[in-house]
Amino acid sequence: VLHMCYHDNSLVSASLEALIQHLVPTVDYYPDRSYVFTFLLSSRLFLHPYELMTRVCHLCVEQQRSGDALLDKIRFREVAPKLVQLLTEWTETFPYDFRDERMMRCLKDMTHHVARGDEYSWRAMQQMTQRLIKRLSALGQYEEAVAALNAVAMERPASLKSKQASAQRSDVLSVCDDPFVLAQQLTHIELDRLSFIGPEEFIQTFAMKDPLENHKGFFRKRKTSNLEAYVNWFNRLSYLVATEICMPVKKKHRARIIEFFIDVAQECFNIGNFNSLMAIITGMNMSPVARLKKTWNKVNTDKFEILEHQMDPSSNFSNYRTALRGATQRSETAHSSQEKIVIPFFSLLIKDIYFLNEGCANRLANGHINFEKLWELAKQVSEFLVWRQVVCPFDRDRRILQYLVTTPVFTEDELHLASYESEGPENNMEKDSRRSLRWVLTQRIRTFKPINQTHQNDNGF
Repeated sequence: VLHMCYHDNSLVSASLEALIQHLVPTVDYYPDRSYVFTFLLSSRLFLHPYELMTRVCHLCVEQQRSGDALLDKIRFREVAPKLVQLLTEWTETFPYDFRDERMMRCLKDMTHHVARGDEYSWRAMQQMTQRLIKRLSALGQYEEAVAALNAVAMERPASLKSKQASAQRSDVLSVCDDPFVLAQQLTHIELDRLSFIGPEEFIQTFAMKDPLENHKGFFRKRKTSNLEAYVNWFNRLSYLVATEICMPVKKKHRARIIEFFIDVAQECFNIGNFNSLMAIITGMNMSPVARLKKTWNKVNTDKFEILEHQMDPSSNFSNYRTALRGATQRSETAHSSQEKIVIPFFSLLIKDIYFLNEGCANRLANGHINFEKLWELAKQVSEFLVWRQVVCPFDRDRRILQYLVTTPVFTEDELHLASYESEGPENNMEKDSRRSLRWVLTQRIRTFKPINQTHQNDNGF
């Protein structure tokens, strides 16, 4: 018997061999669901998902062997439904593992194996594989859609460079002047993008750093990077907010846009969309926006200060964490899907998981795997899975979604320059900064593609 250590009925450590064995179903044993999730999630810190799957399937078949062909067939028929259940949990919770063609081959082999024993299990395998293929093709379409939308956003018309010409660009208020509606559309984008992040993407980030992981096989799988795409969306939204504020020529108009975004941020807070809320606050605190003192003097900032206080980073974002707990409790007892919405400030979630990983050793001194750490990682990631599956209850507005995702935004240099053109430099340092920025931006001769076709995308990611 392989050694496993328990404390108060909870698994605290074990050898890798024992953990793999513990995952394998037998005629009268099936692993606990929380164990299945926890080990499938974090086993990739120690071995490739493909190796794990091969070993589990091999063990499951081998331990039914008795030397008597007929008896083997009967015994395998009894264990087949449990193996199918395990593979179903795997394909449904970690479908992206199966982008590796070796995983798919292994699944196919098991289907043939099961077919010899049990018609019912074979049919279940077929259905499971069809659902998996559907899920993976949806992922492929999503990735293509995001890439296409990003390409449109990069087609930066020359008009964006000069303040006067930028008047031709429609601004956010001409597309949507209702803060509640804009907050709802932001929530659509957040939930769309959140729904495609695989739980293993949080762990995959650290798996790369394991020195044991030096064989090339790891990179054969098409890399899934919905996590990065989501972080990029946050950055885009911050820059969009800053661009909208720095763009208008008139101070009164700039102040109106600041007030509008404060209201949007407030609505995001009420909805439970903390990620858009934080992106808006980040955009407003960027130095090109923050330095517009004459503009800010025209704004009533009471509401903004309350929101900033909610998202204040001091004592490890304790105010935000309290608000997040409140939203999570509301979500757990919710009757409507609107009350279920919890969209965490995502960079902080990644950071928490990162520090949890960095702060605890993967293995104990005796070489055992530190399973307490794996329980903790699973706890954080499974909370995310609950938030991820909320269906957005608001109506989609194609025009607003399109604008939010594809309208060109200023680069950091362009923002600073636009800011100086709105309110001139206040001191010599700012004057020098403006001079060098002007020089840099005139040197940068870009080739612009004319935007002559409007890119439509039904998903409005």
